[in-house]
Amino acid sequence: MPLTLPRLSRRRAFEGAAAGLVVFGLLLWWLLPLGEDLPDGKVVFSTGGASGVYEVYGNELKKAVADDLPDLDIDLRGSRGSKENVQRVATGKADFTIAAADAVRQYQQDQAPGWDRLRGCVRLYDDYVHLVVRDDSPVTTVKDLKGKRVVVGPEGSGVRIIAERVLAAAGLGLDDIEAVDTASQAAGPSLTTRDVDAFFWSGGLTTPFVKDLSTRTDIRLVELDAALVDKLHRQGGRSSYYRAATVPADAYPKVKNKASVQTIAVANLLVTTERADTRVTEWLTRVVIDHRDEIGREVHAAQLVDLRTAVYTDPLELHEGARRYYRSVKP
Repeated sequence: MPLTLPRLSRRRAFEGAAAGLVVFGLLLWWLLPLGEDLPDGKVVFSTGGASGVYEVYGNELKKAVADDLPDLDIDLRGSRGSKENVQRVATGKADFTIAAADAVRQYQQDQAPGWDRLRGCVRLYDDYVHLVVRDDSPVTTVKDLKGKRVVVGPEGSGVRIIAERVLAAAGLGLDDIEAVDTASQAAGPSLTTRDVDAFFWSGGLTTPFVKDLSTRTDIRLVELDAALVDKLHRQGGRSSYYRAATVPADAYPKVKNKASVQTIAVANLLVTTERADTRVTEWLTRVVIDHRDEIGREVHAAQLVDLRTAVYTDPLELHEGARRYYRSVKP
């Protein structure tokens, strides 16, 4: 005889199926929280110098986007750093970029082309200023750089911007040193061979090329103390975005300081303009947050991206797409 379910059992089975559909629908909503198709097309992302943190971050972000947004193509383009990155985005030569907050603020203050179009998406991670010398160097303060051959980074780079400001806070200018405008990433061999006396670098912790250099050459970091930060703040403008920070001893175990070192930090921002597509911006913001651990395997500082602070993109107003994302995940 065929099995006939009692009326009550059939009703419960129907209710169970309906509940399953609701759960399935909620699951889909969770997986696609924006309630719309994934964005497609192409965006240009300006990164940074070869082997620099910005370039590495861009490469890792491109991989993450390929996973979550398979129809969105990220065209990565190298640059000389923050200053050029901001200019590219503001003038429509790139759609997104990473730039230090001080460089963004300077661009705004100069009212350079497109300055009022700039918008923020994410506060990413902090750059830490490194002033690197050989362990046997007589340089123990910024003032000691006078007359020395120092790599300050190429014109247009974030390193160059902050190096000039730090020198000024110590009462020095580029004329007081023998400034070398090559990329800091290439300065290691020159420091090893004593062709330069020091180099400035500004990047997330831990910076791979500095760590690698410390395994081959006895180097140390020159302390940039709180008094120097106070002098930077008195300069006003973009210098107000610098803060006192500490490079922990375990960031570079082979560096000869053998202890934590006081320094200066400045936030990095994911930057776009008001013209960027809202859906693309919302999803790109989501990818940055969702993939911080994967990106952080190559860019260690990216692991510190925090949803609670990511929204603070000062001096930039949030892009509407980024705002939509933060609202969607607000508890």
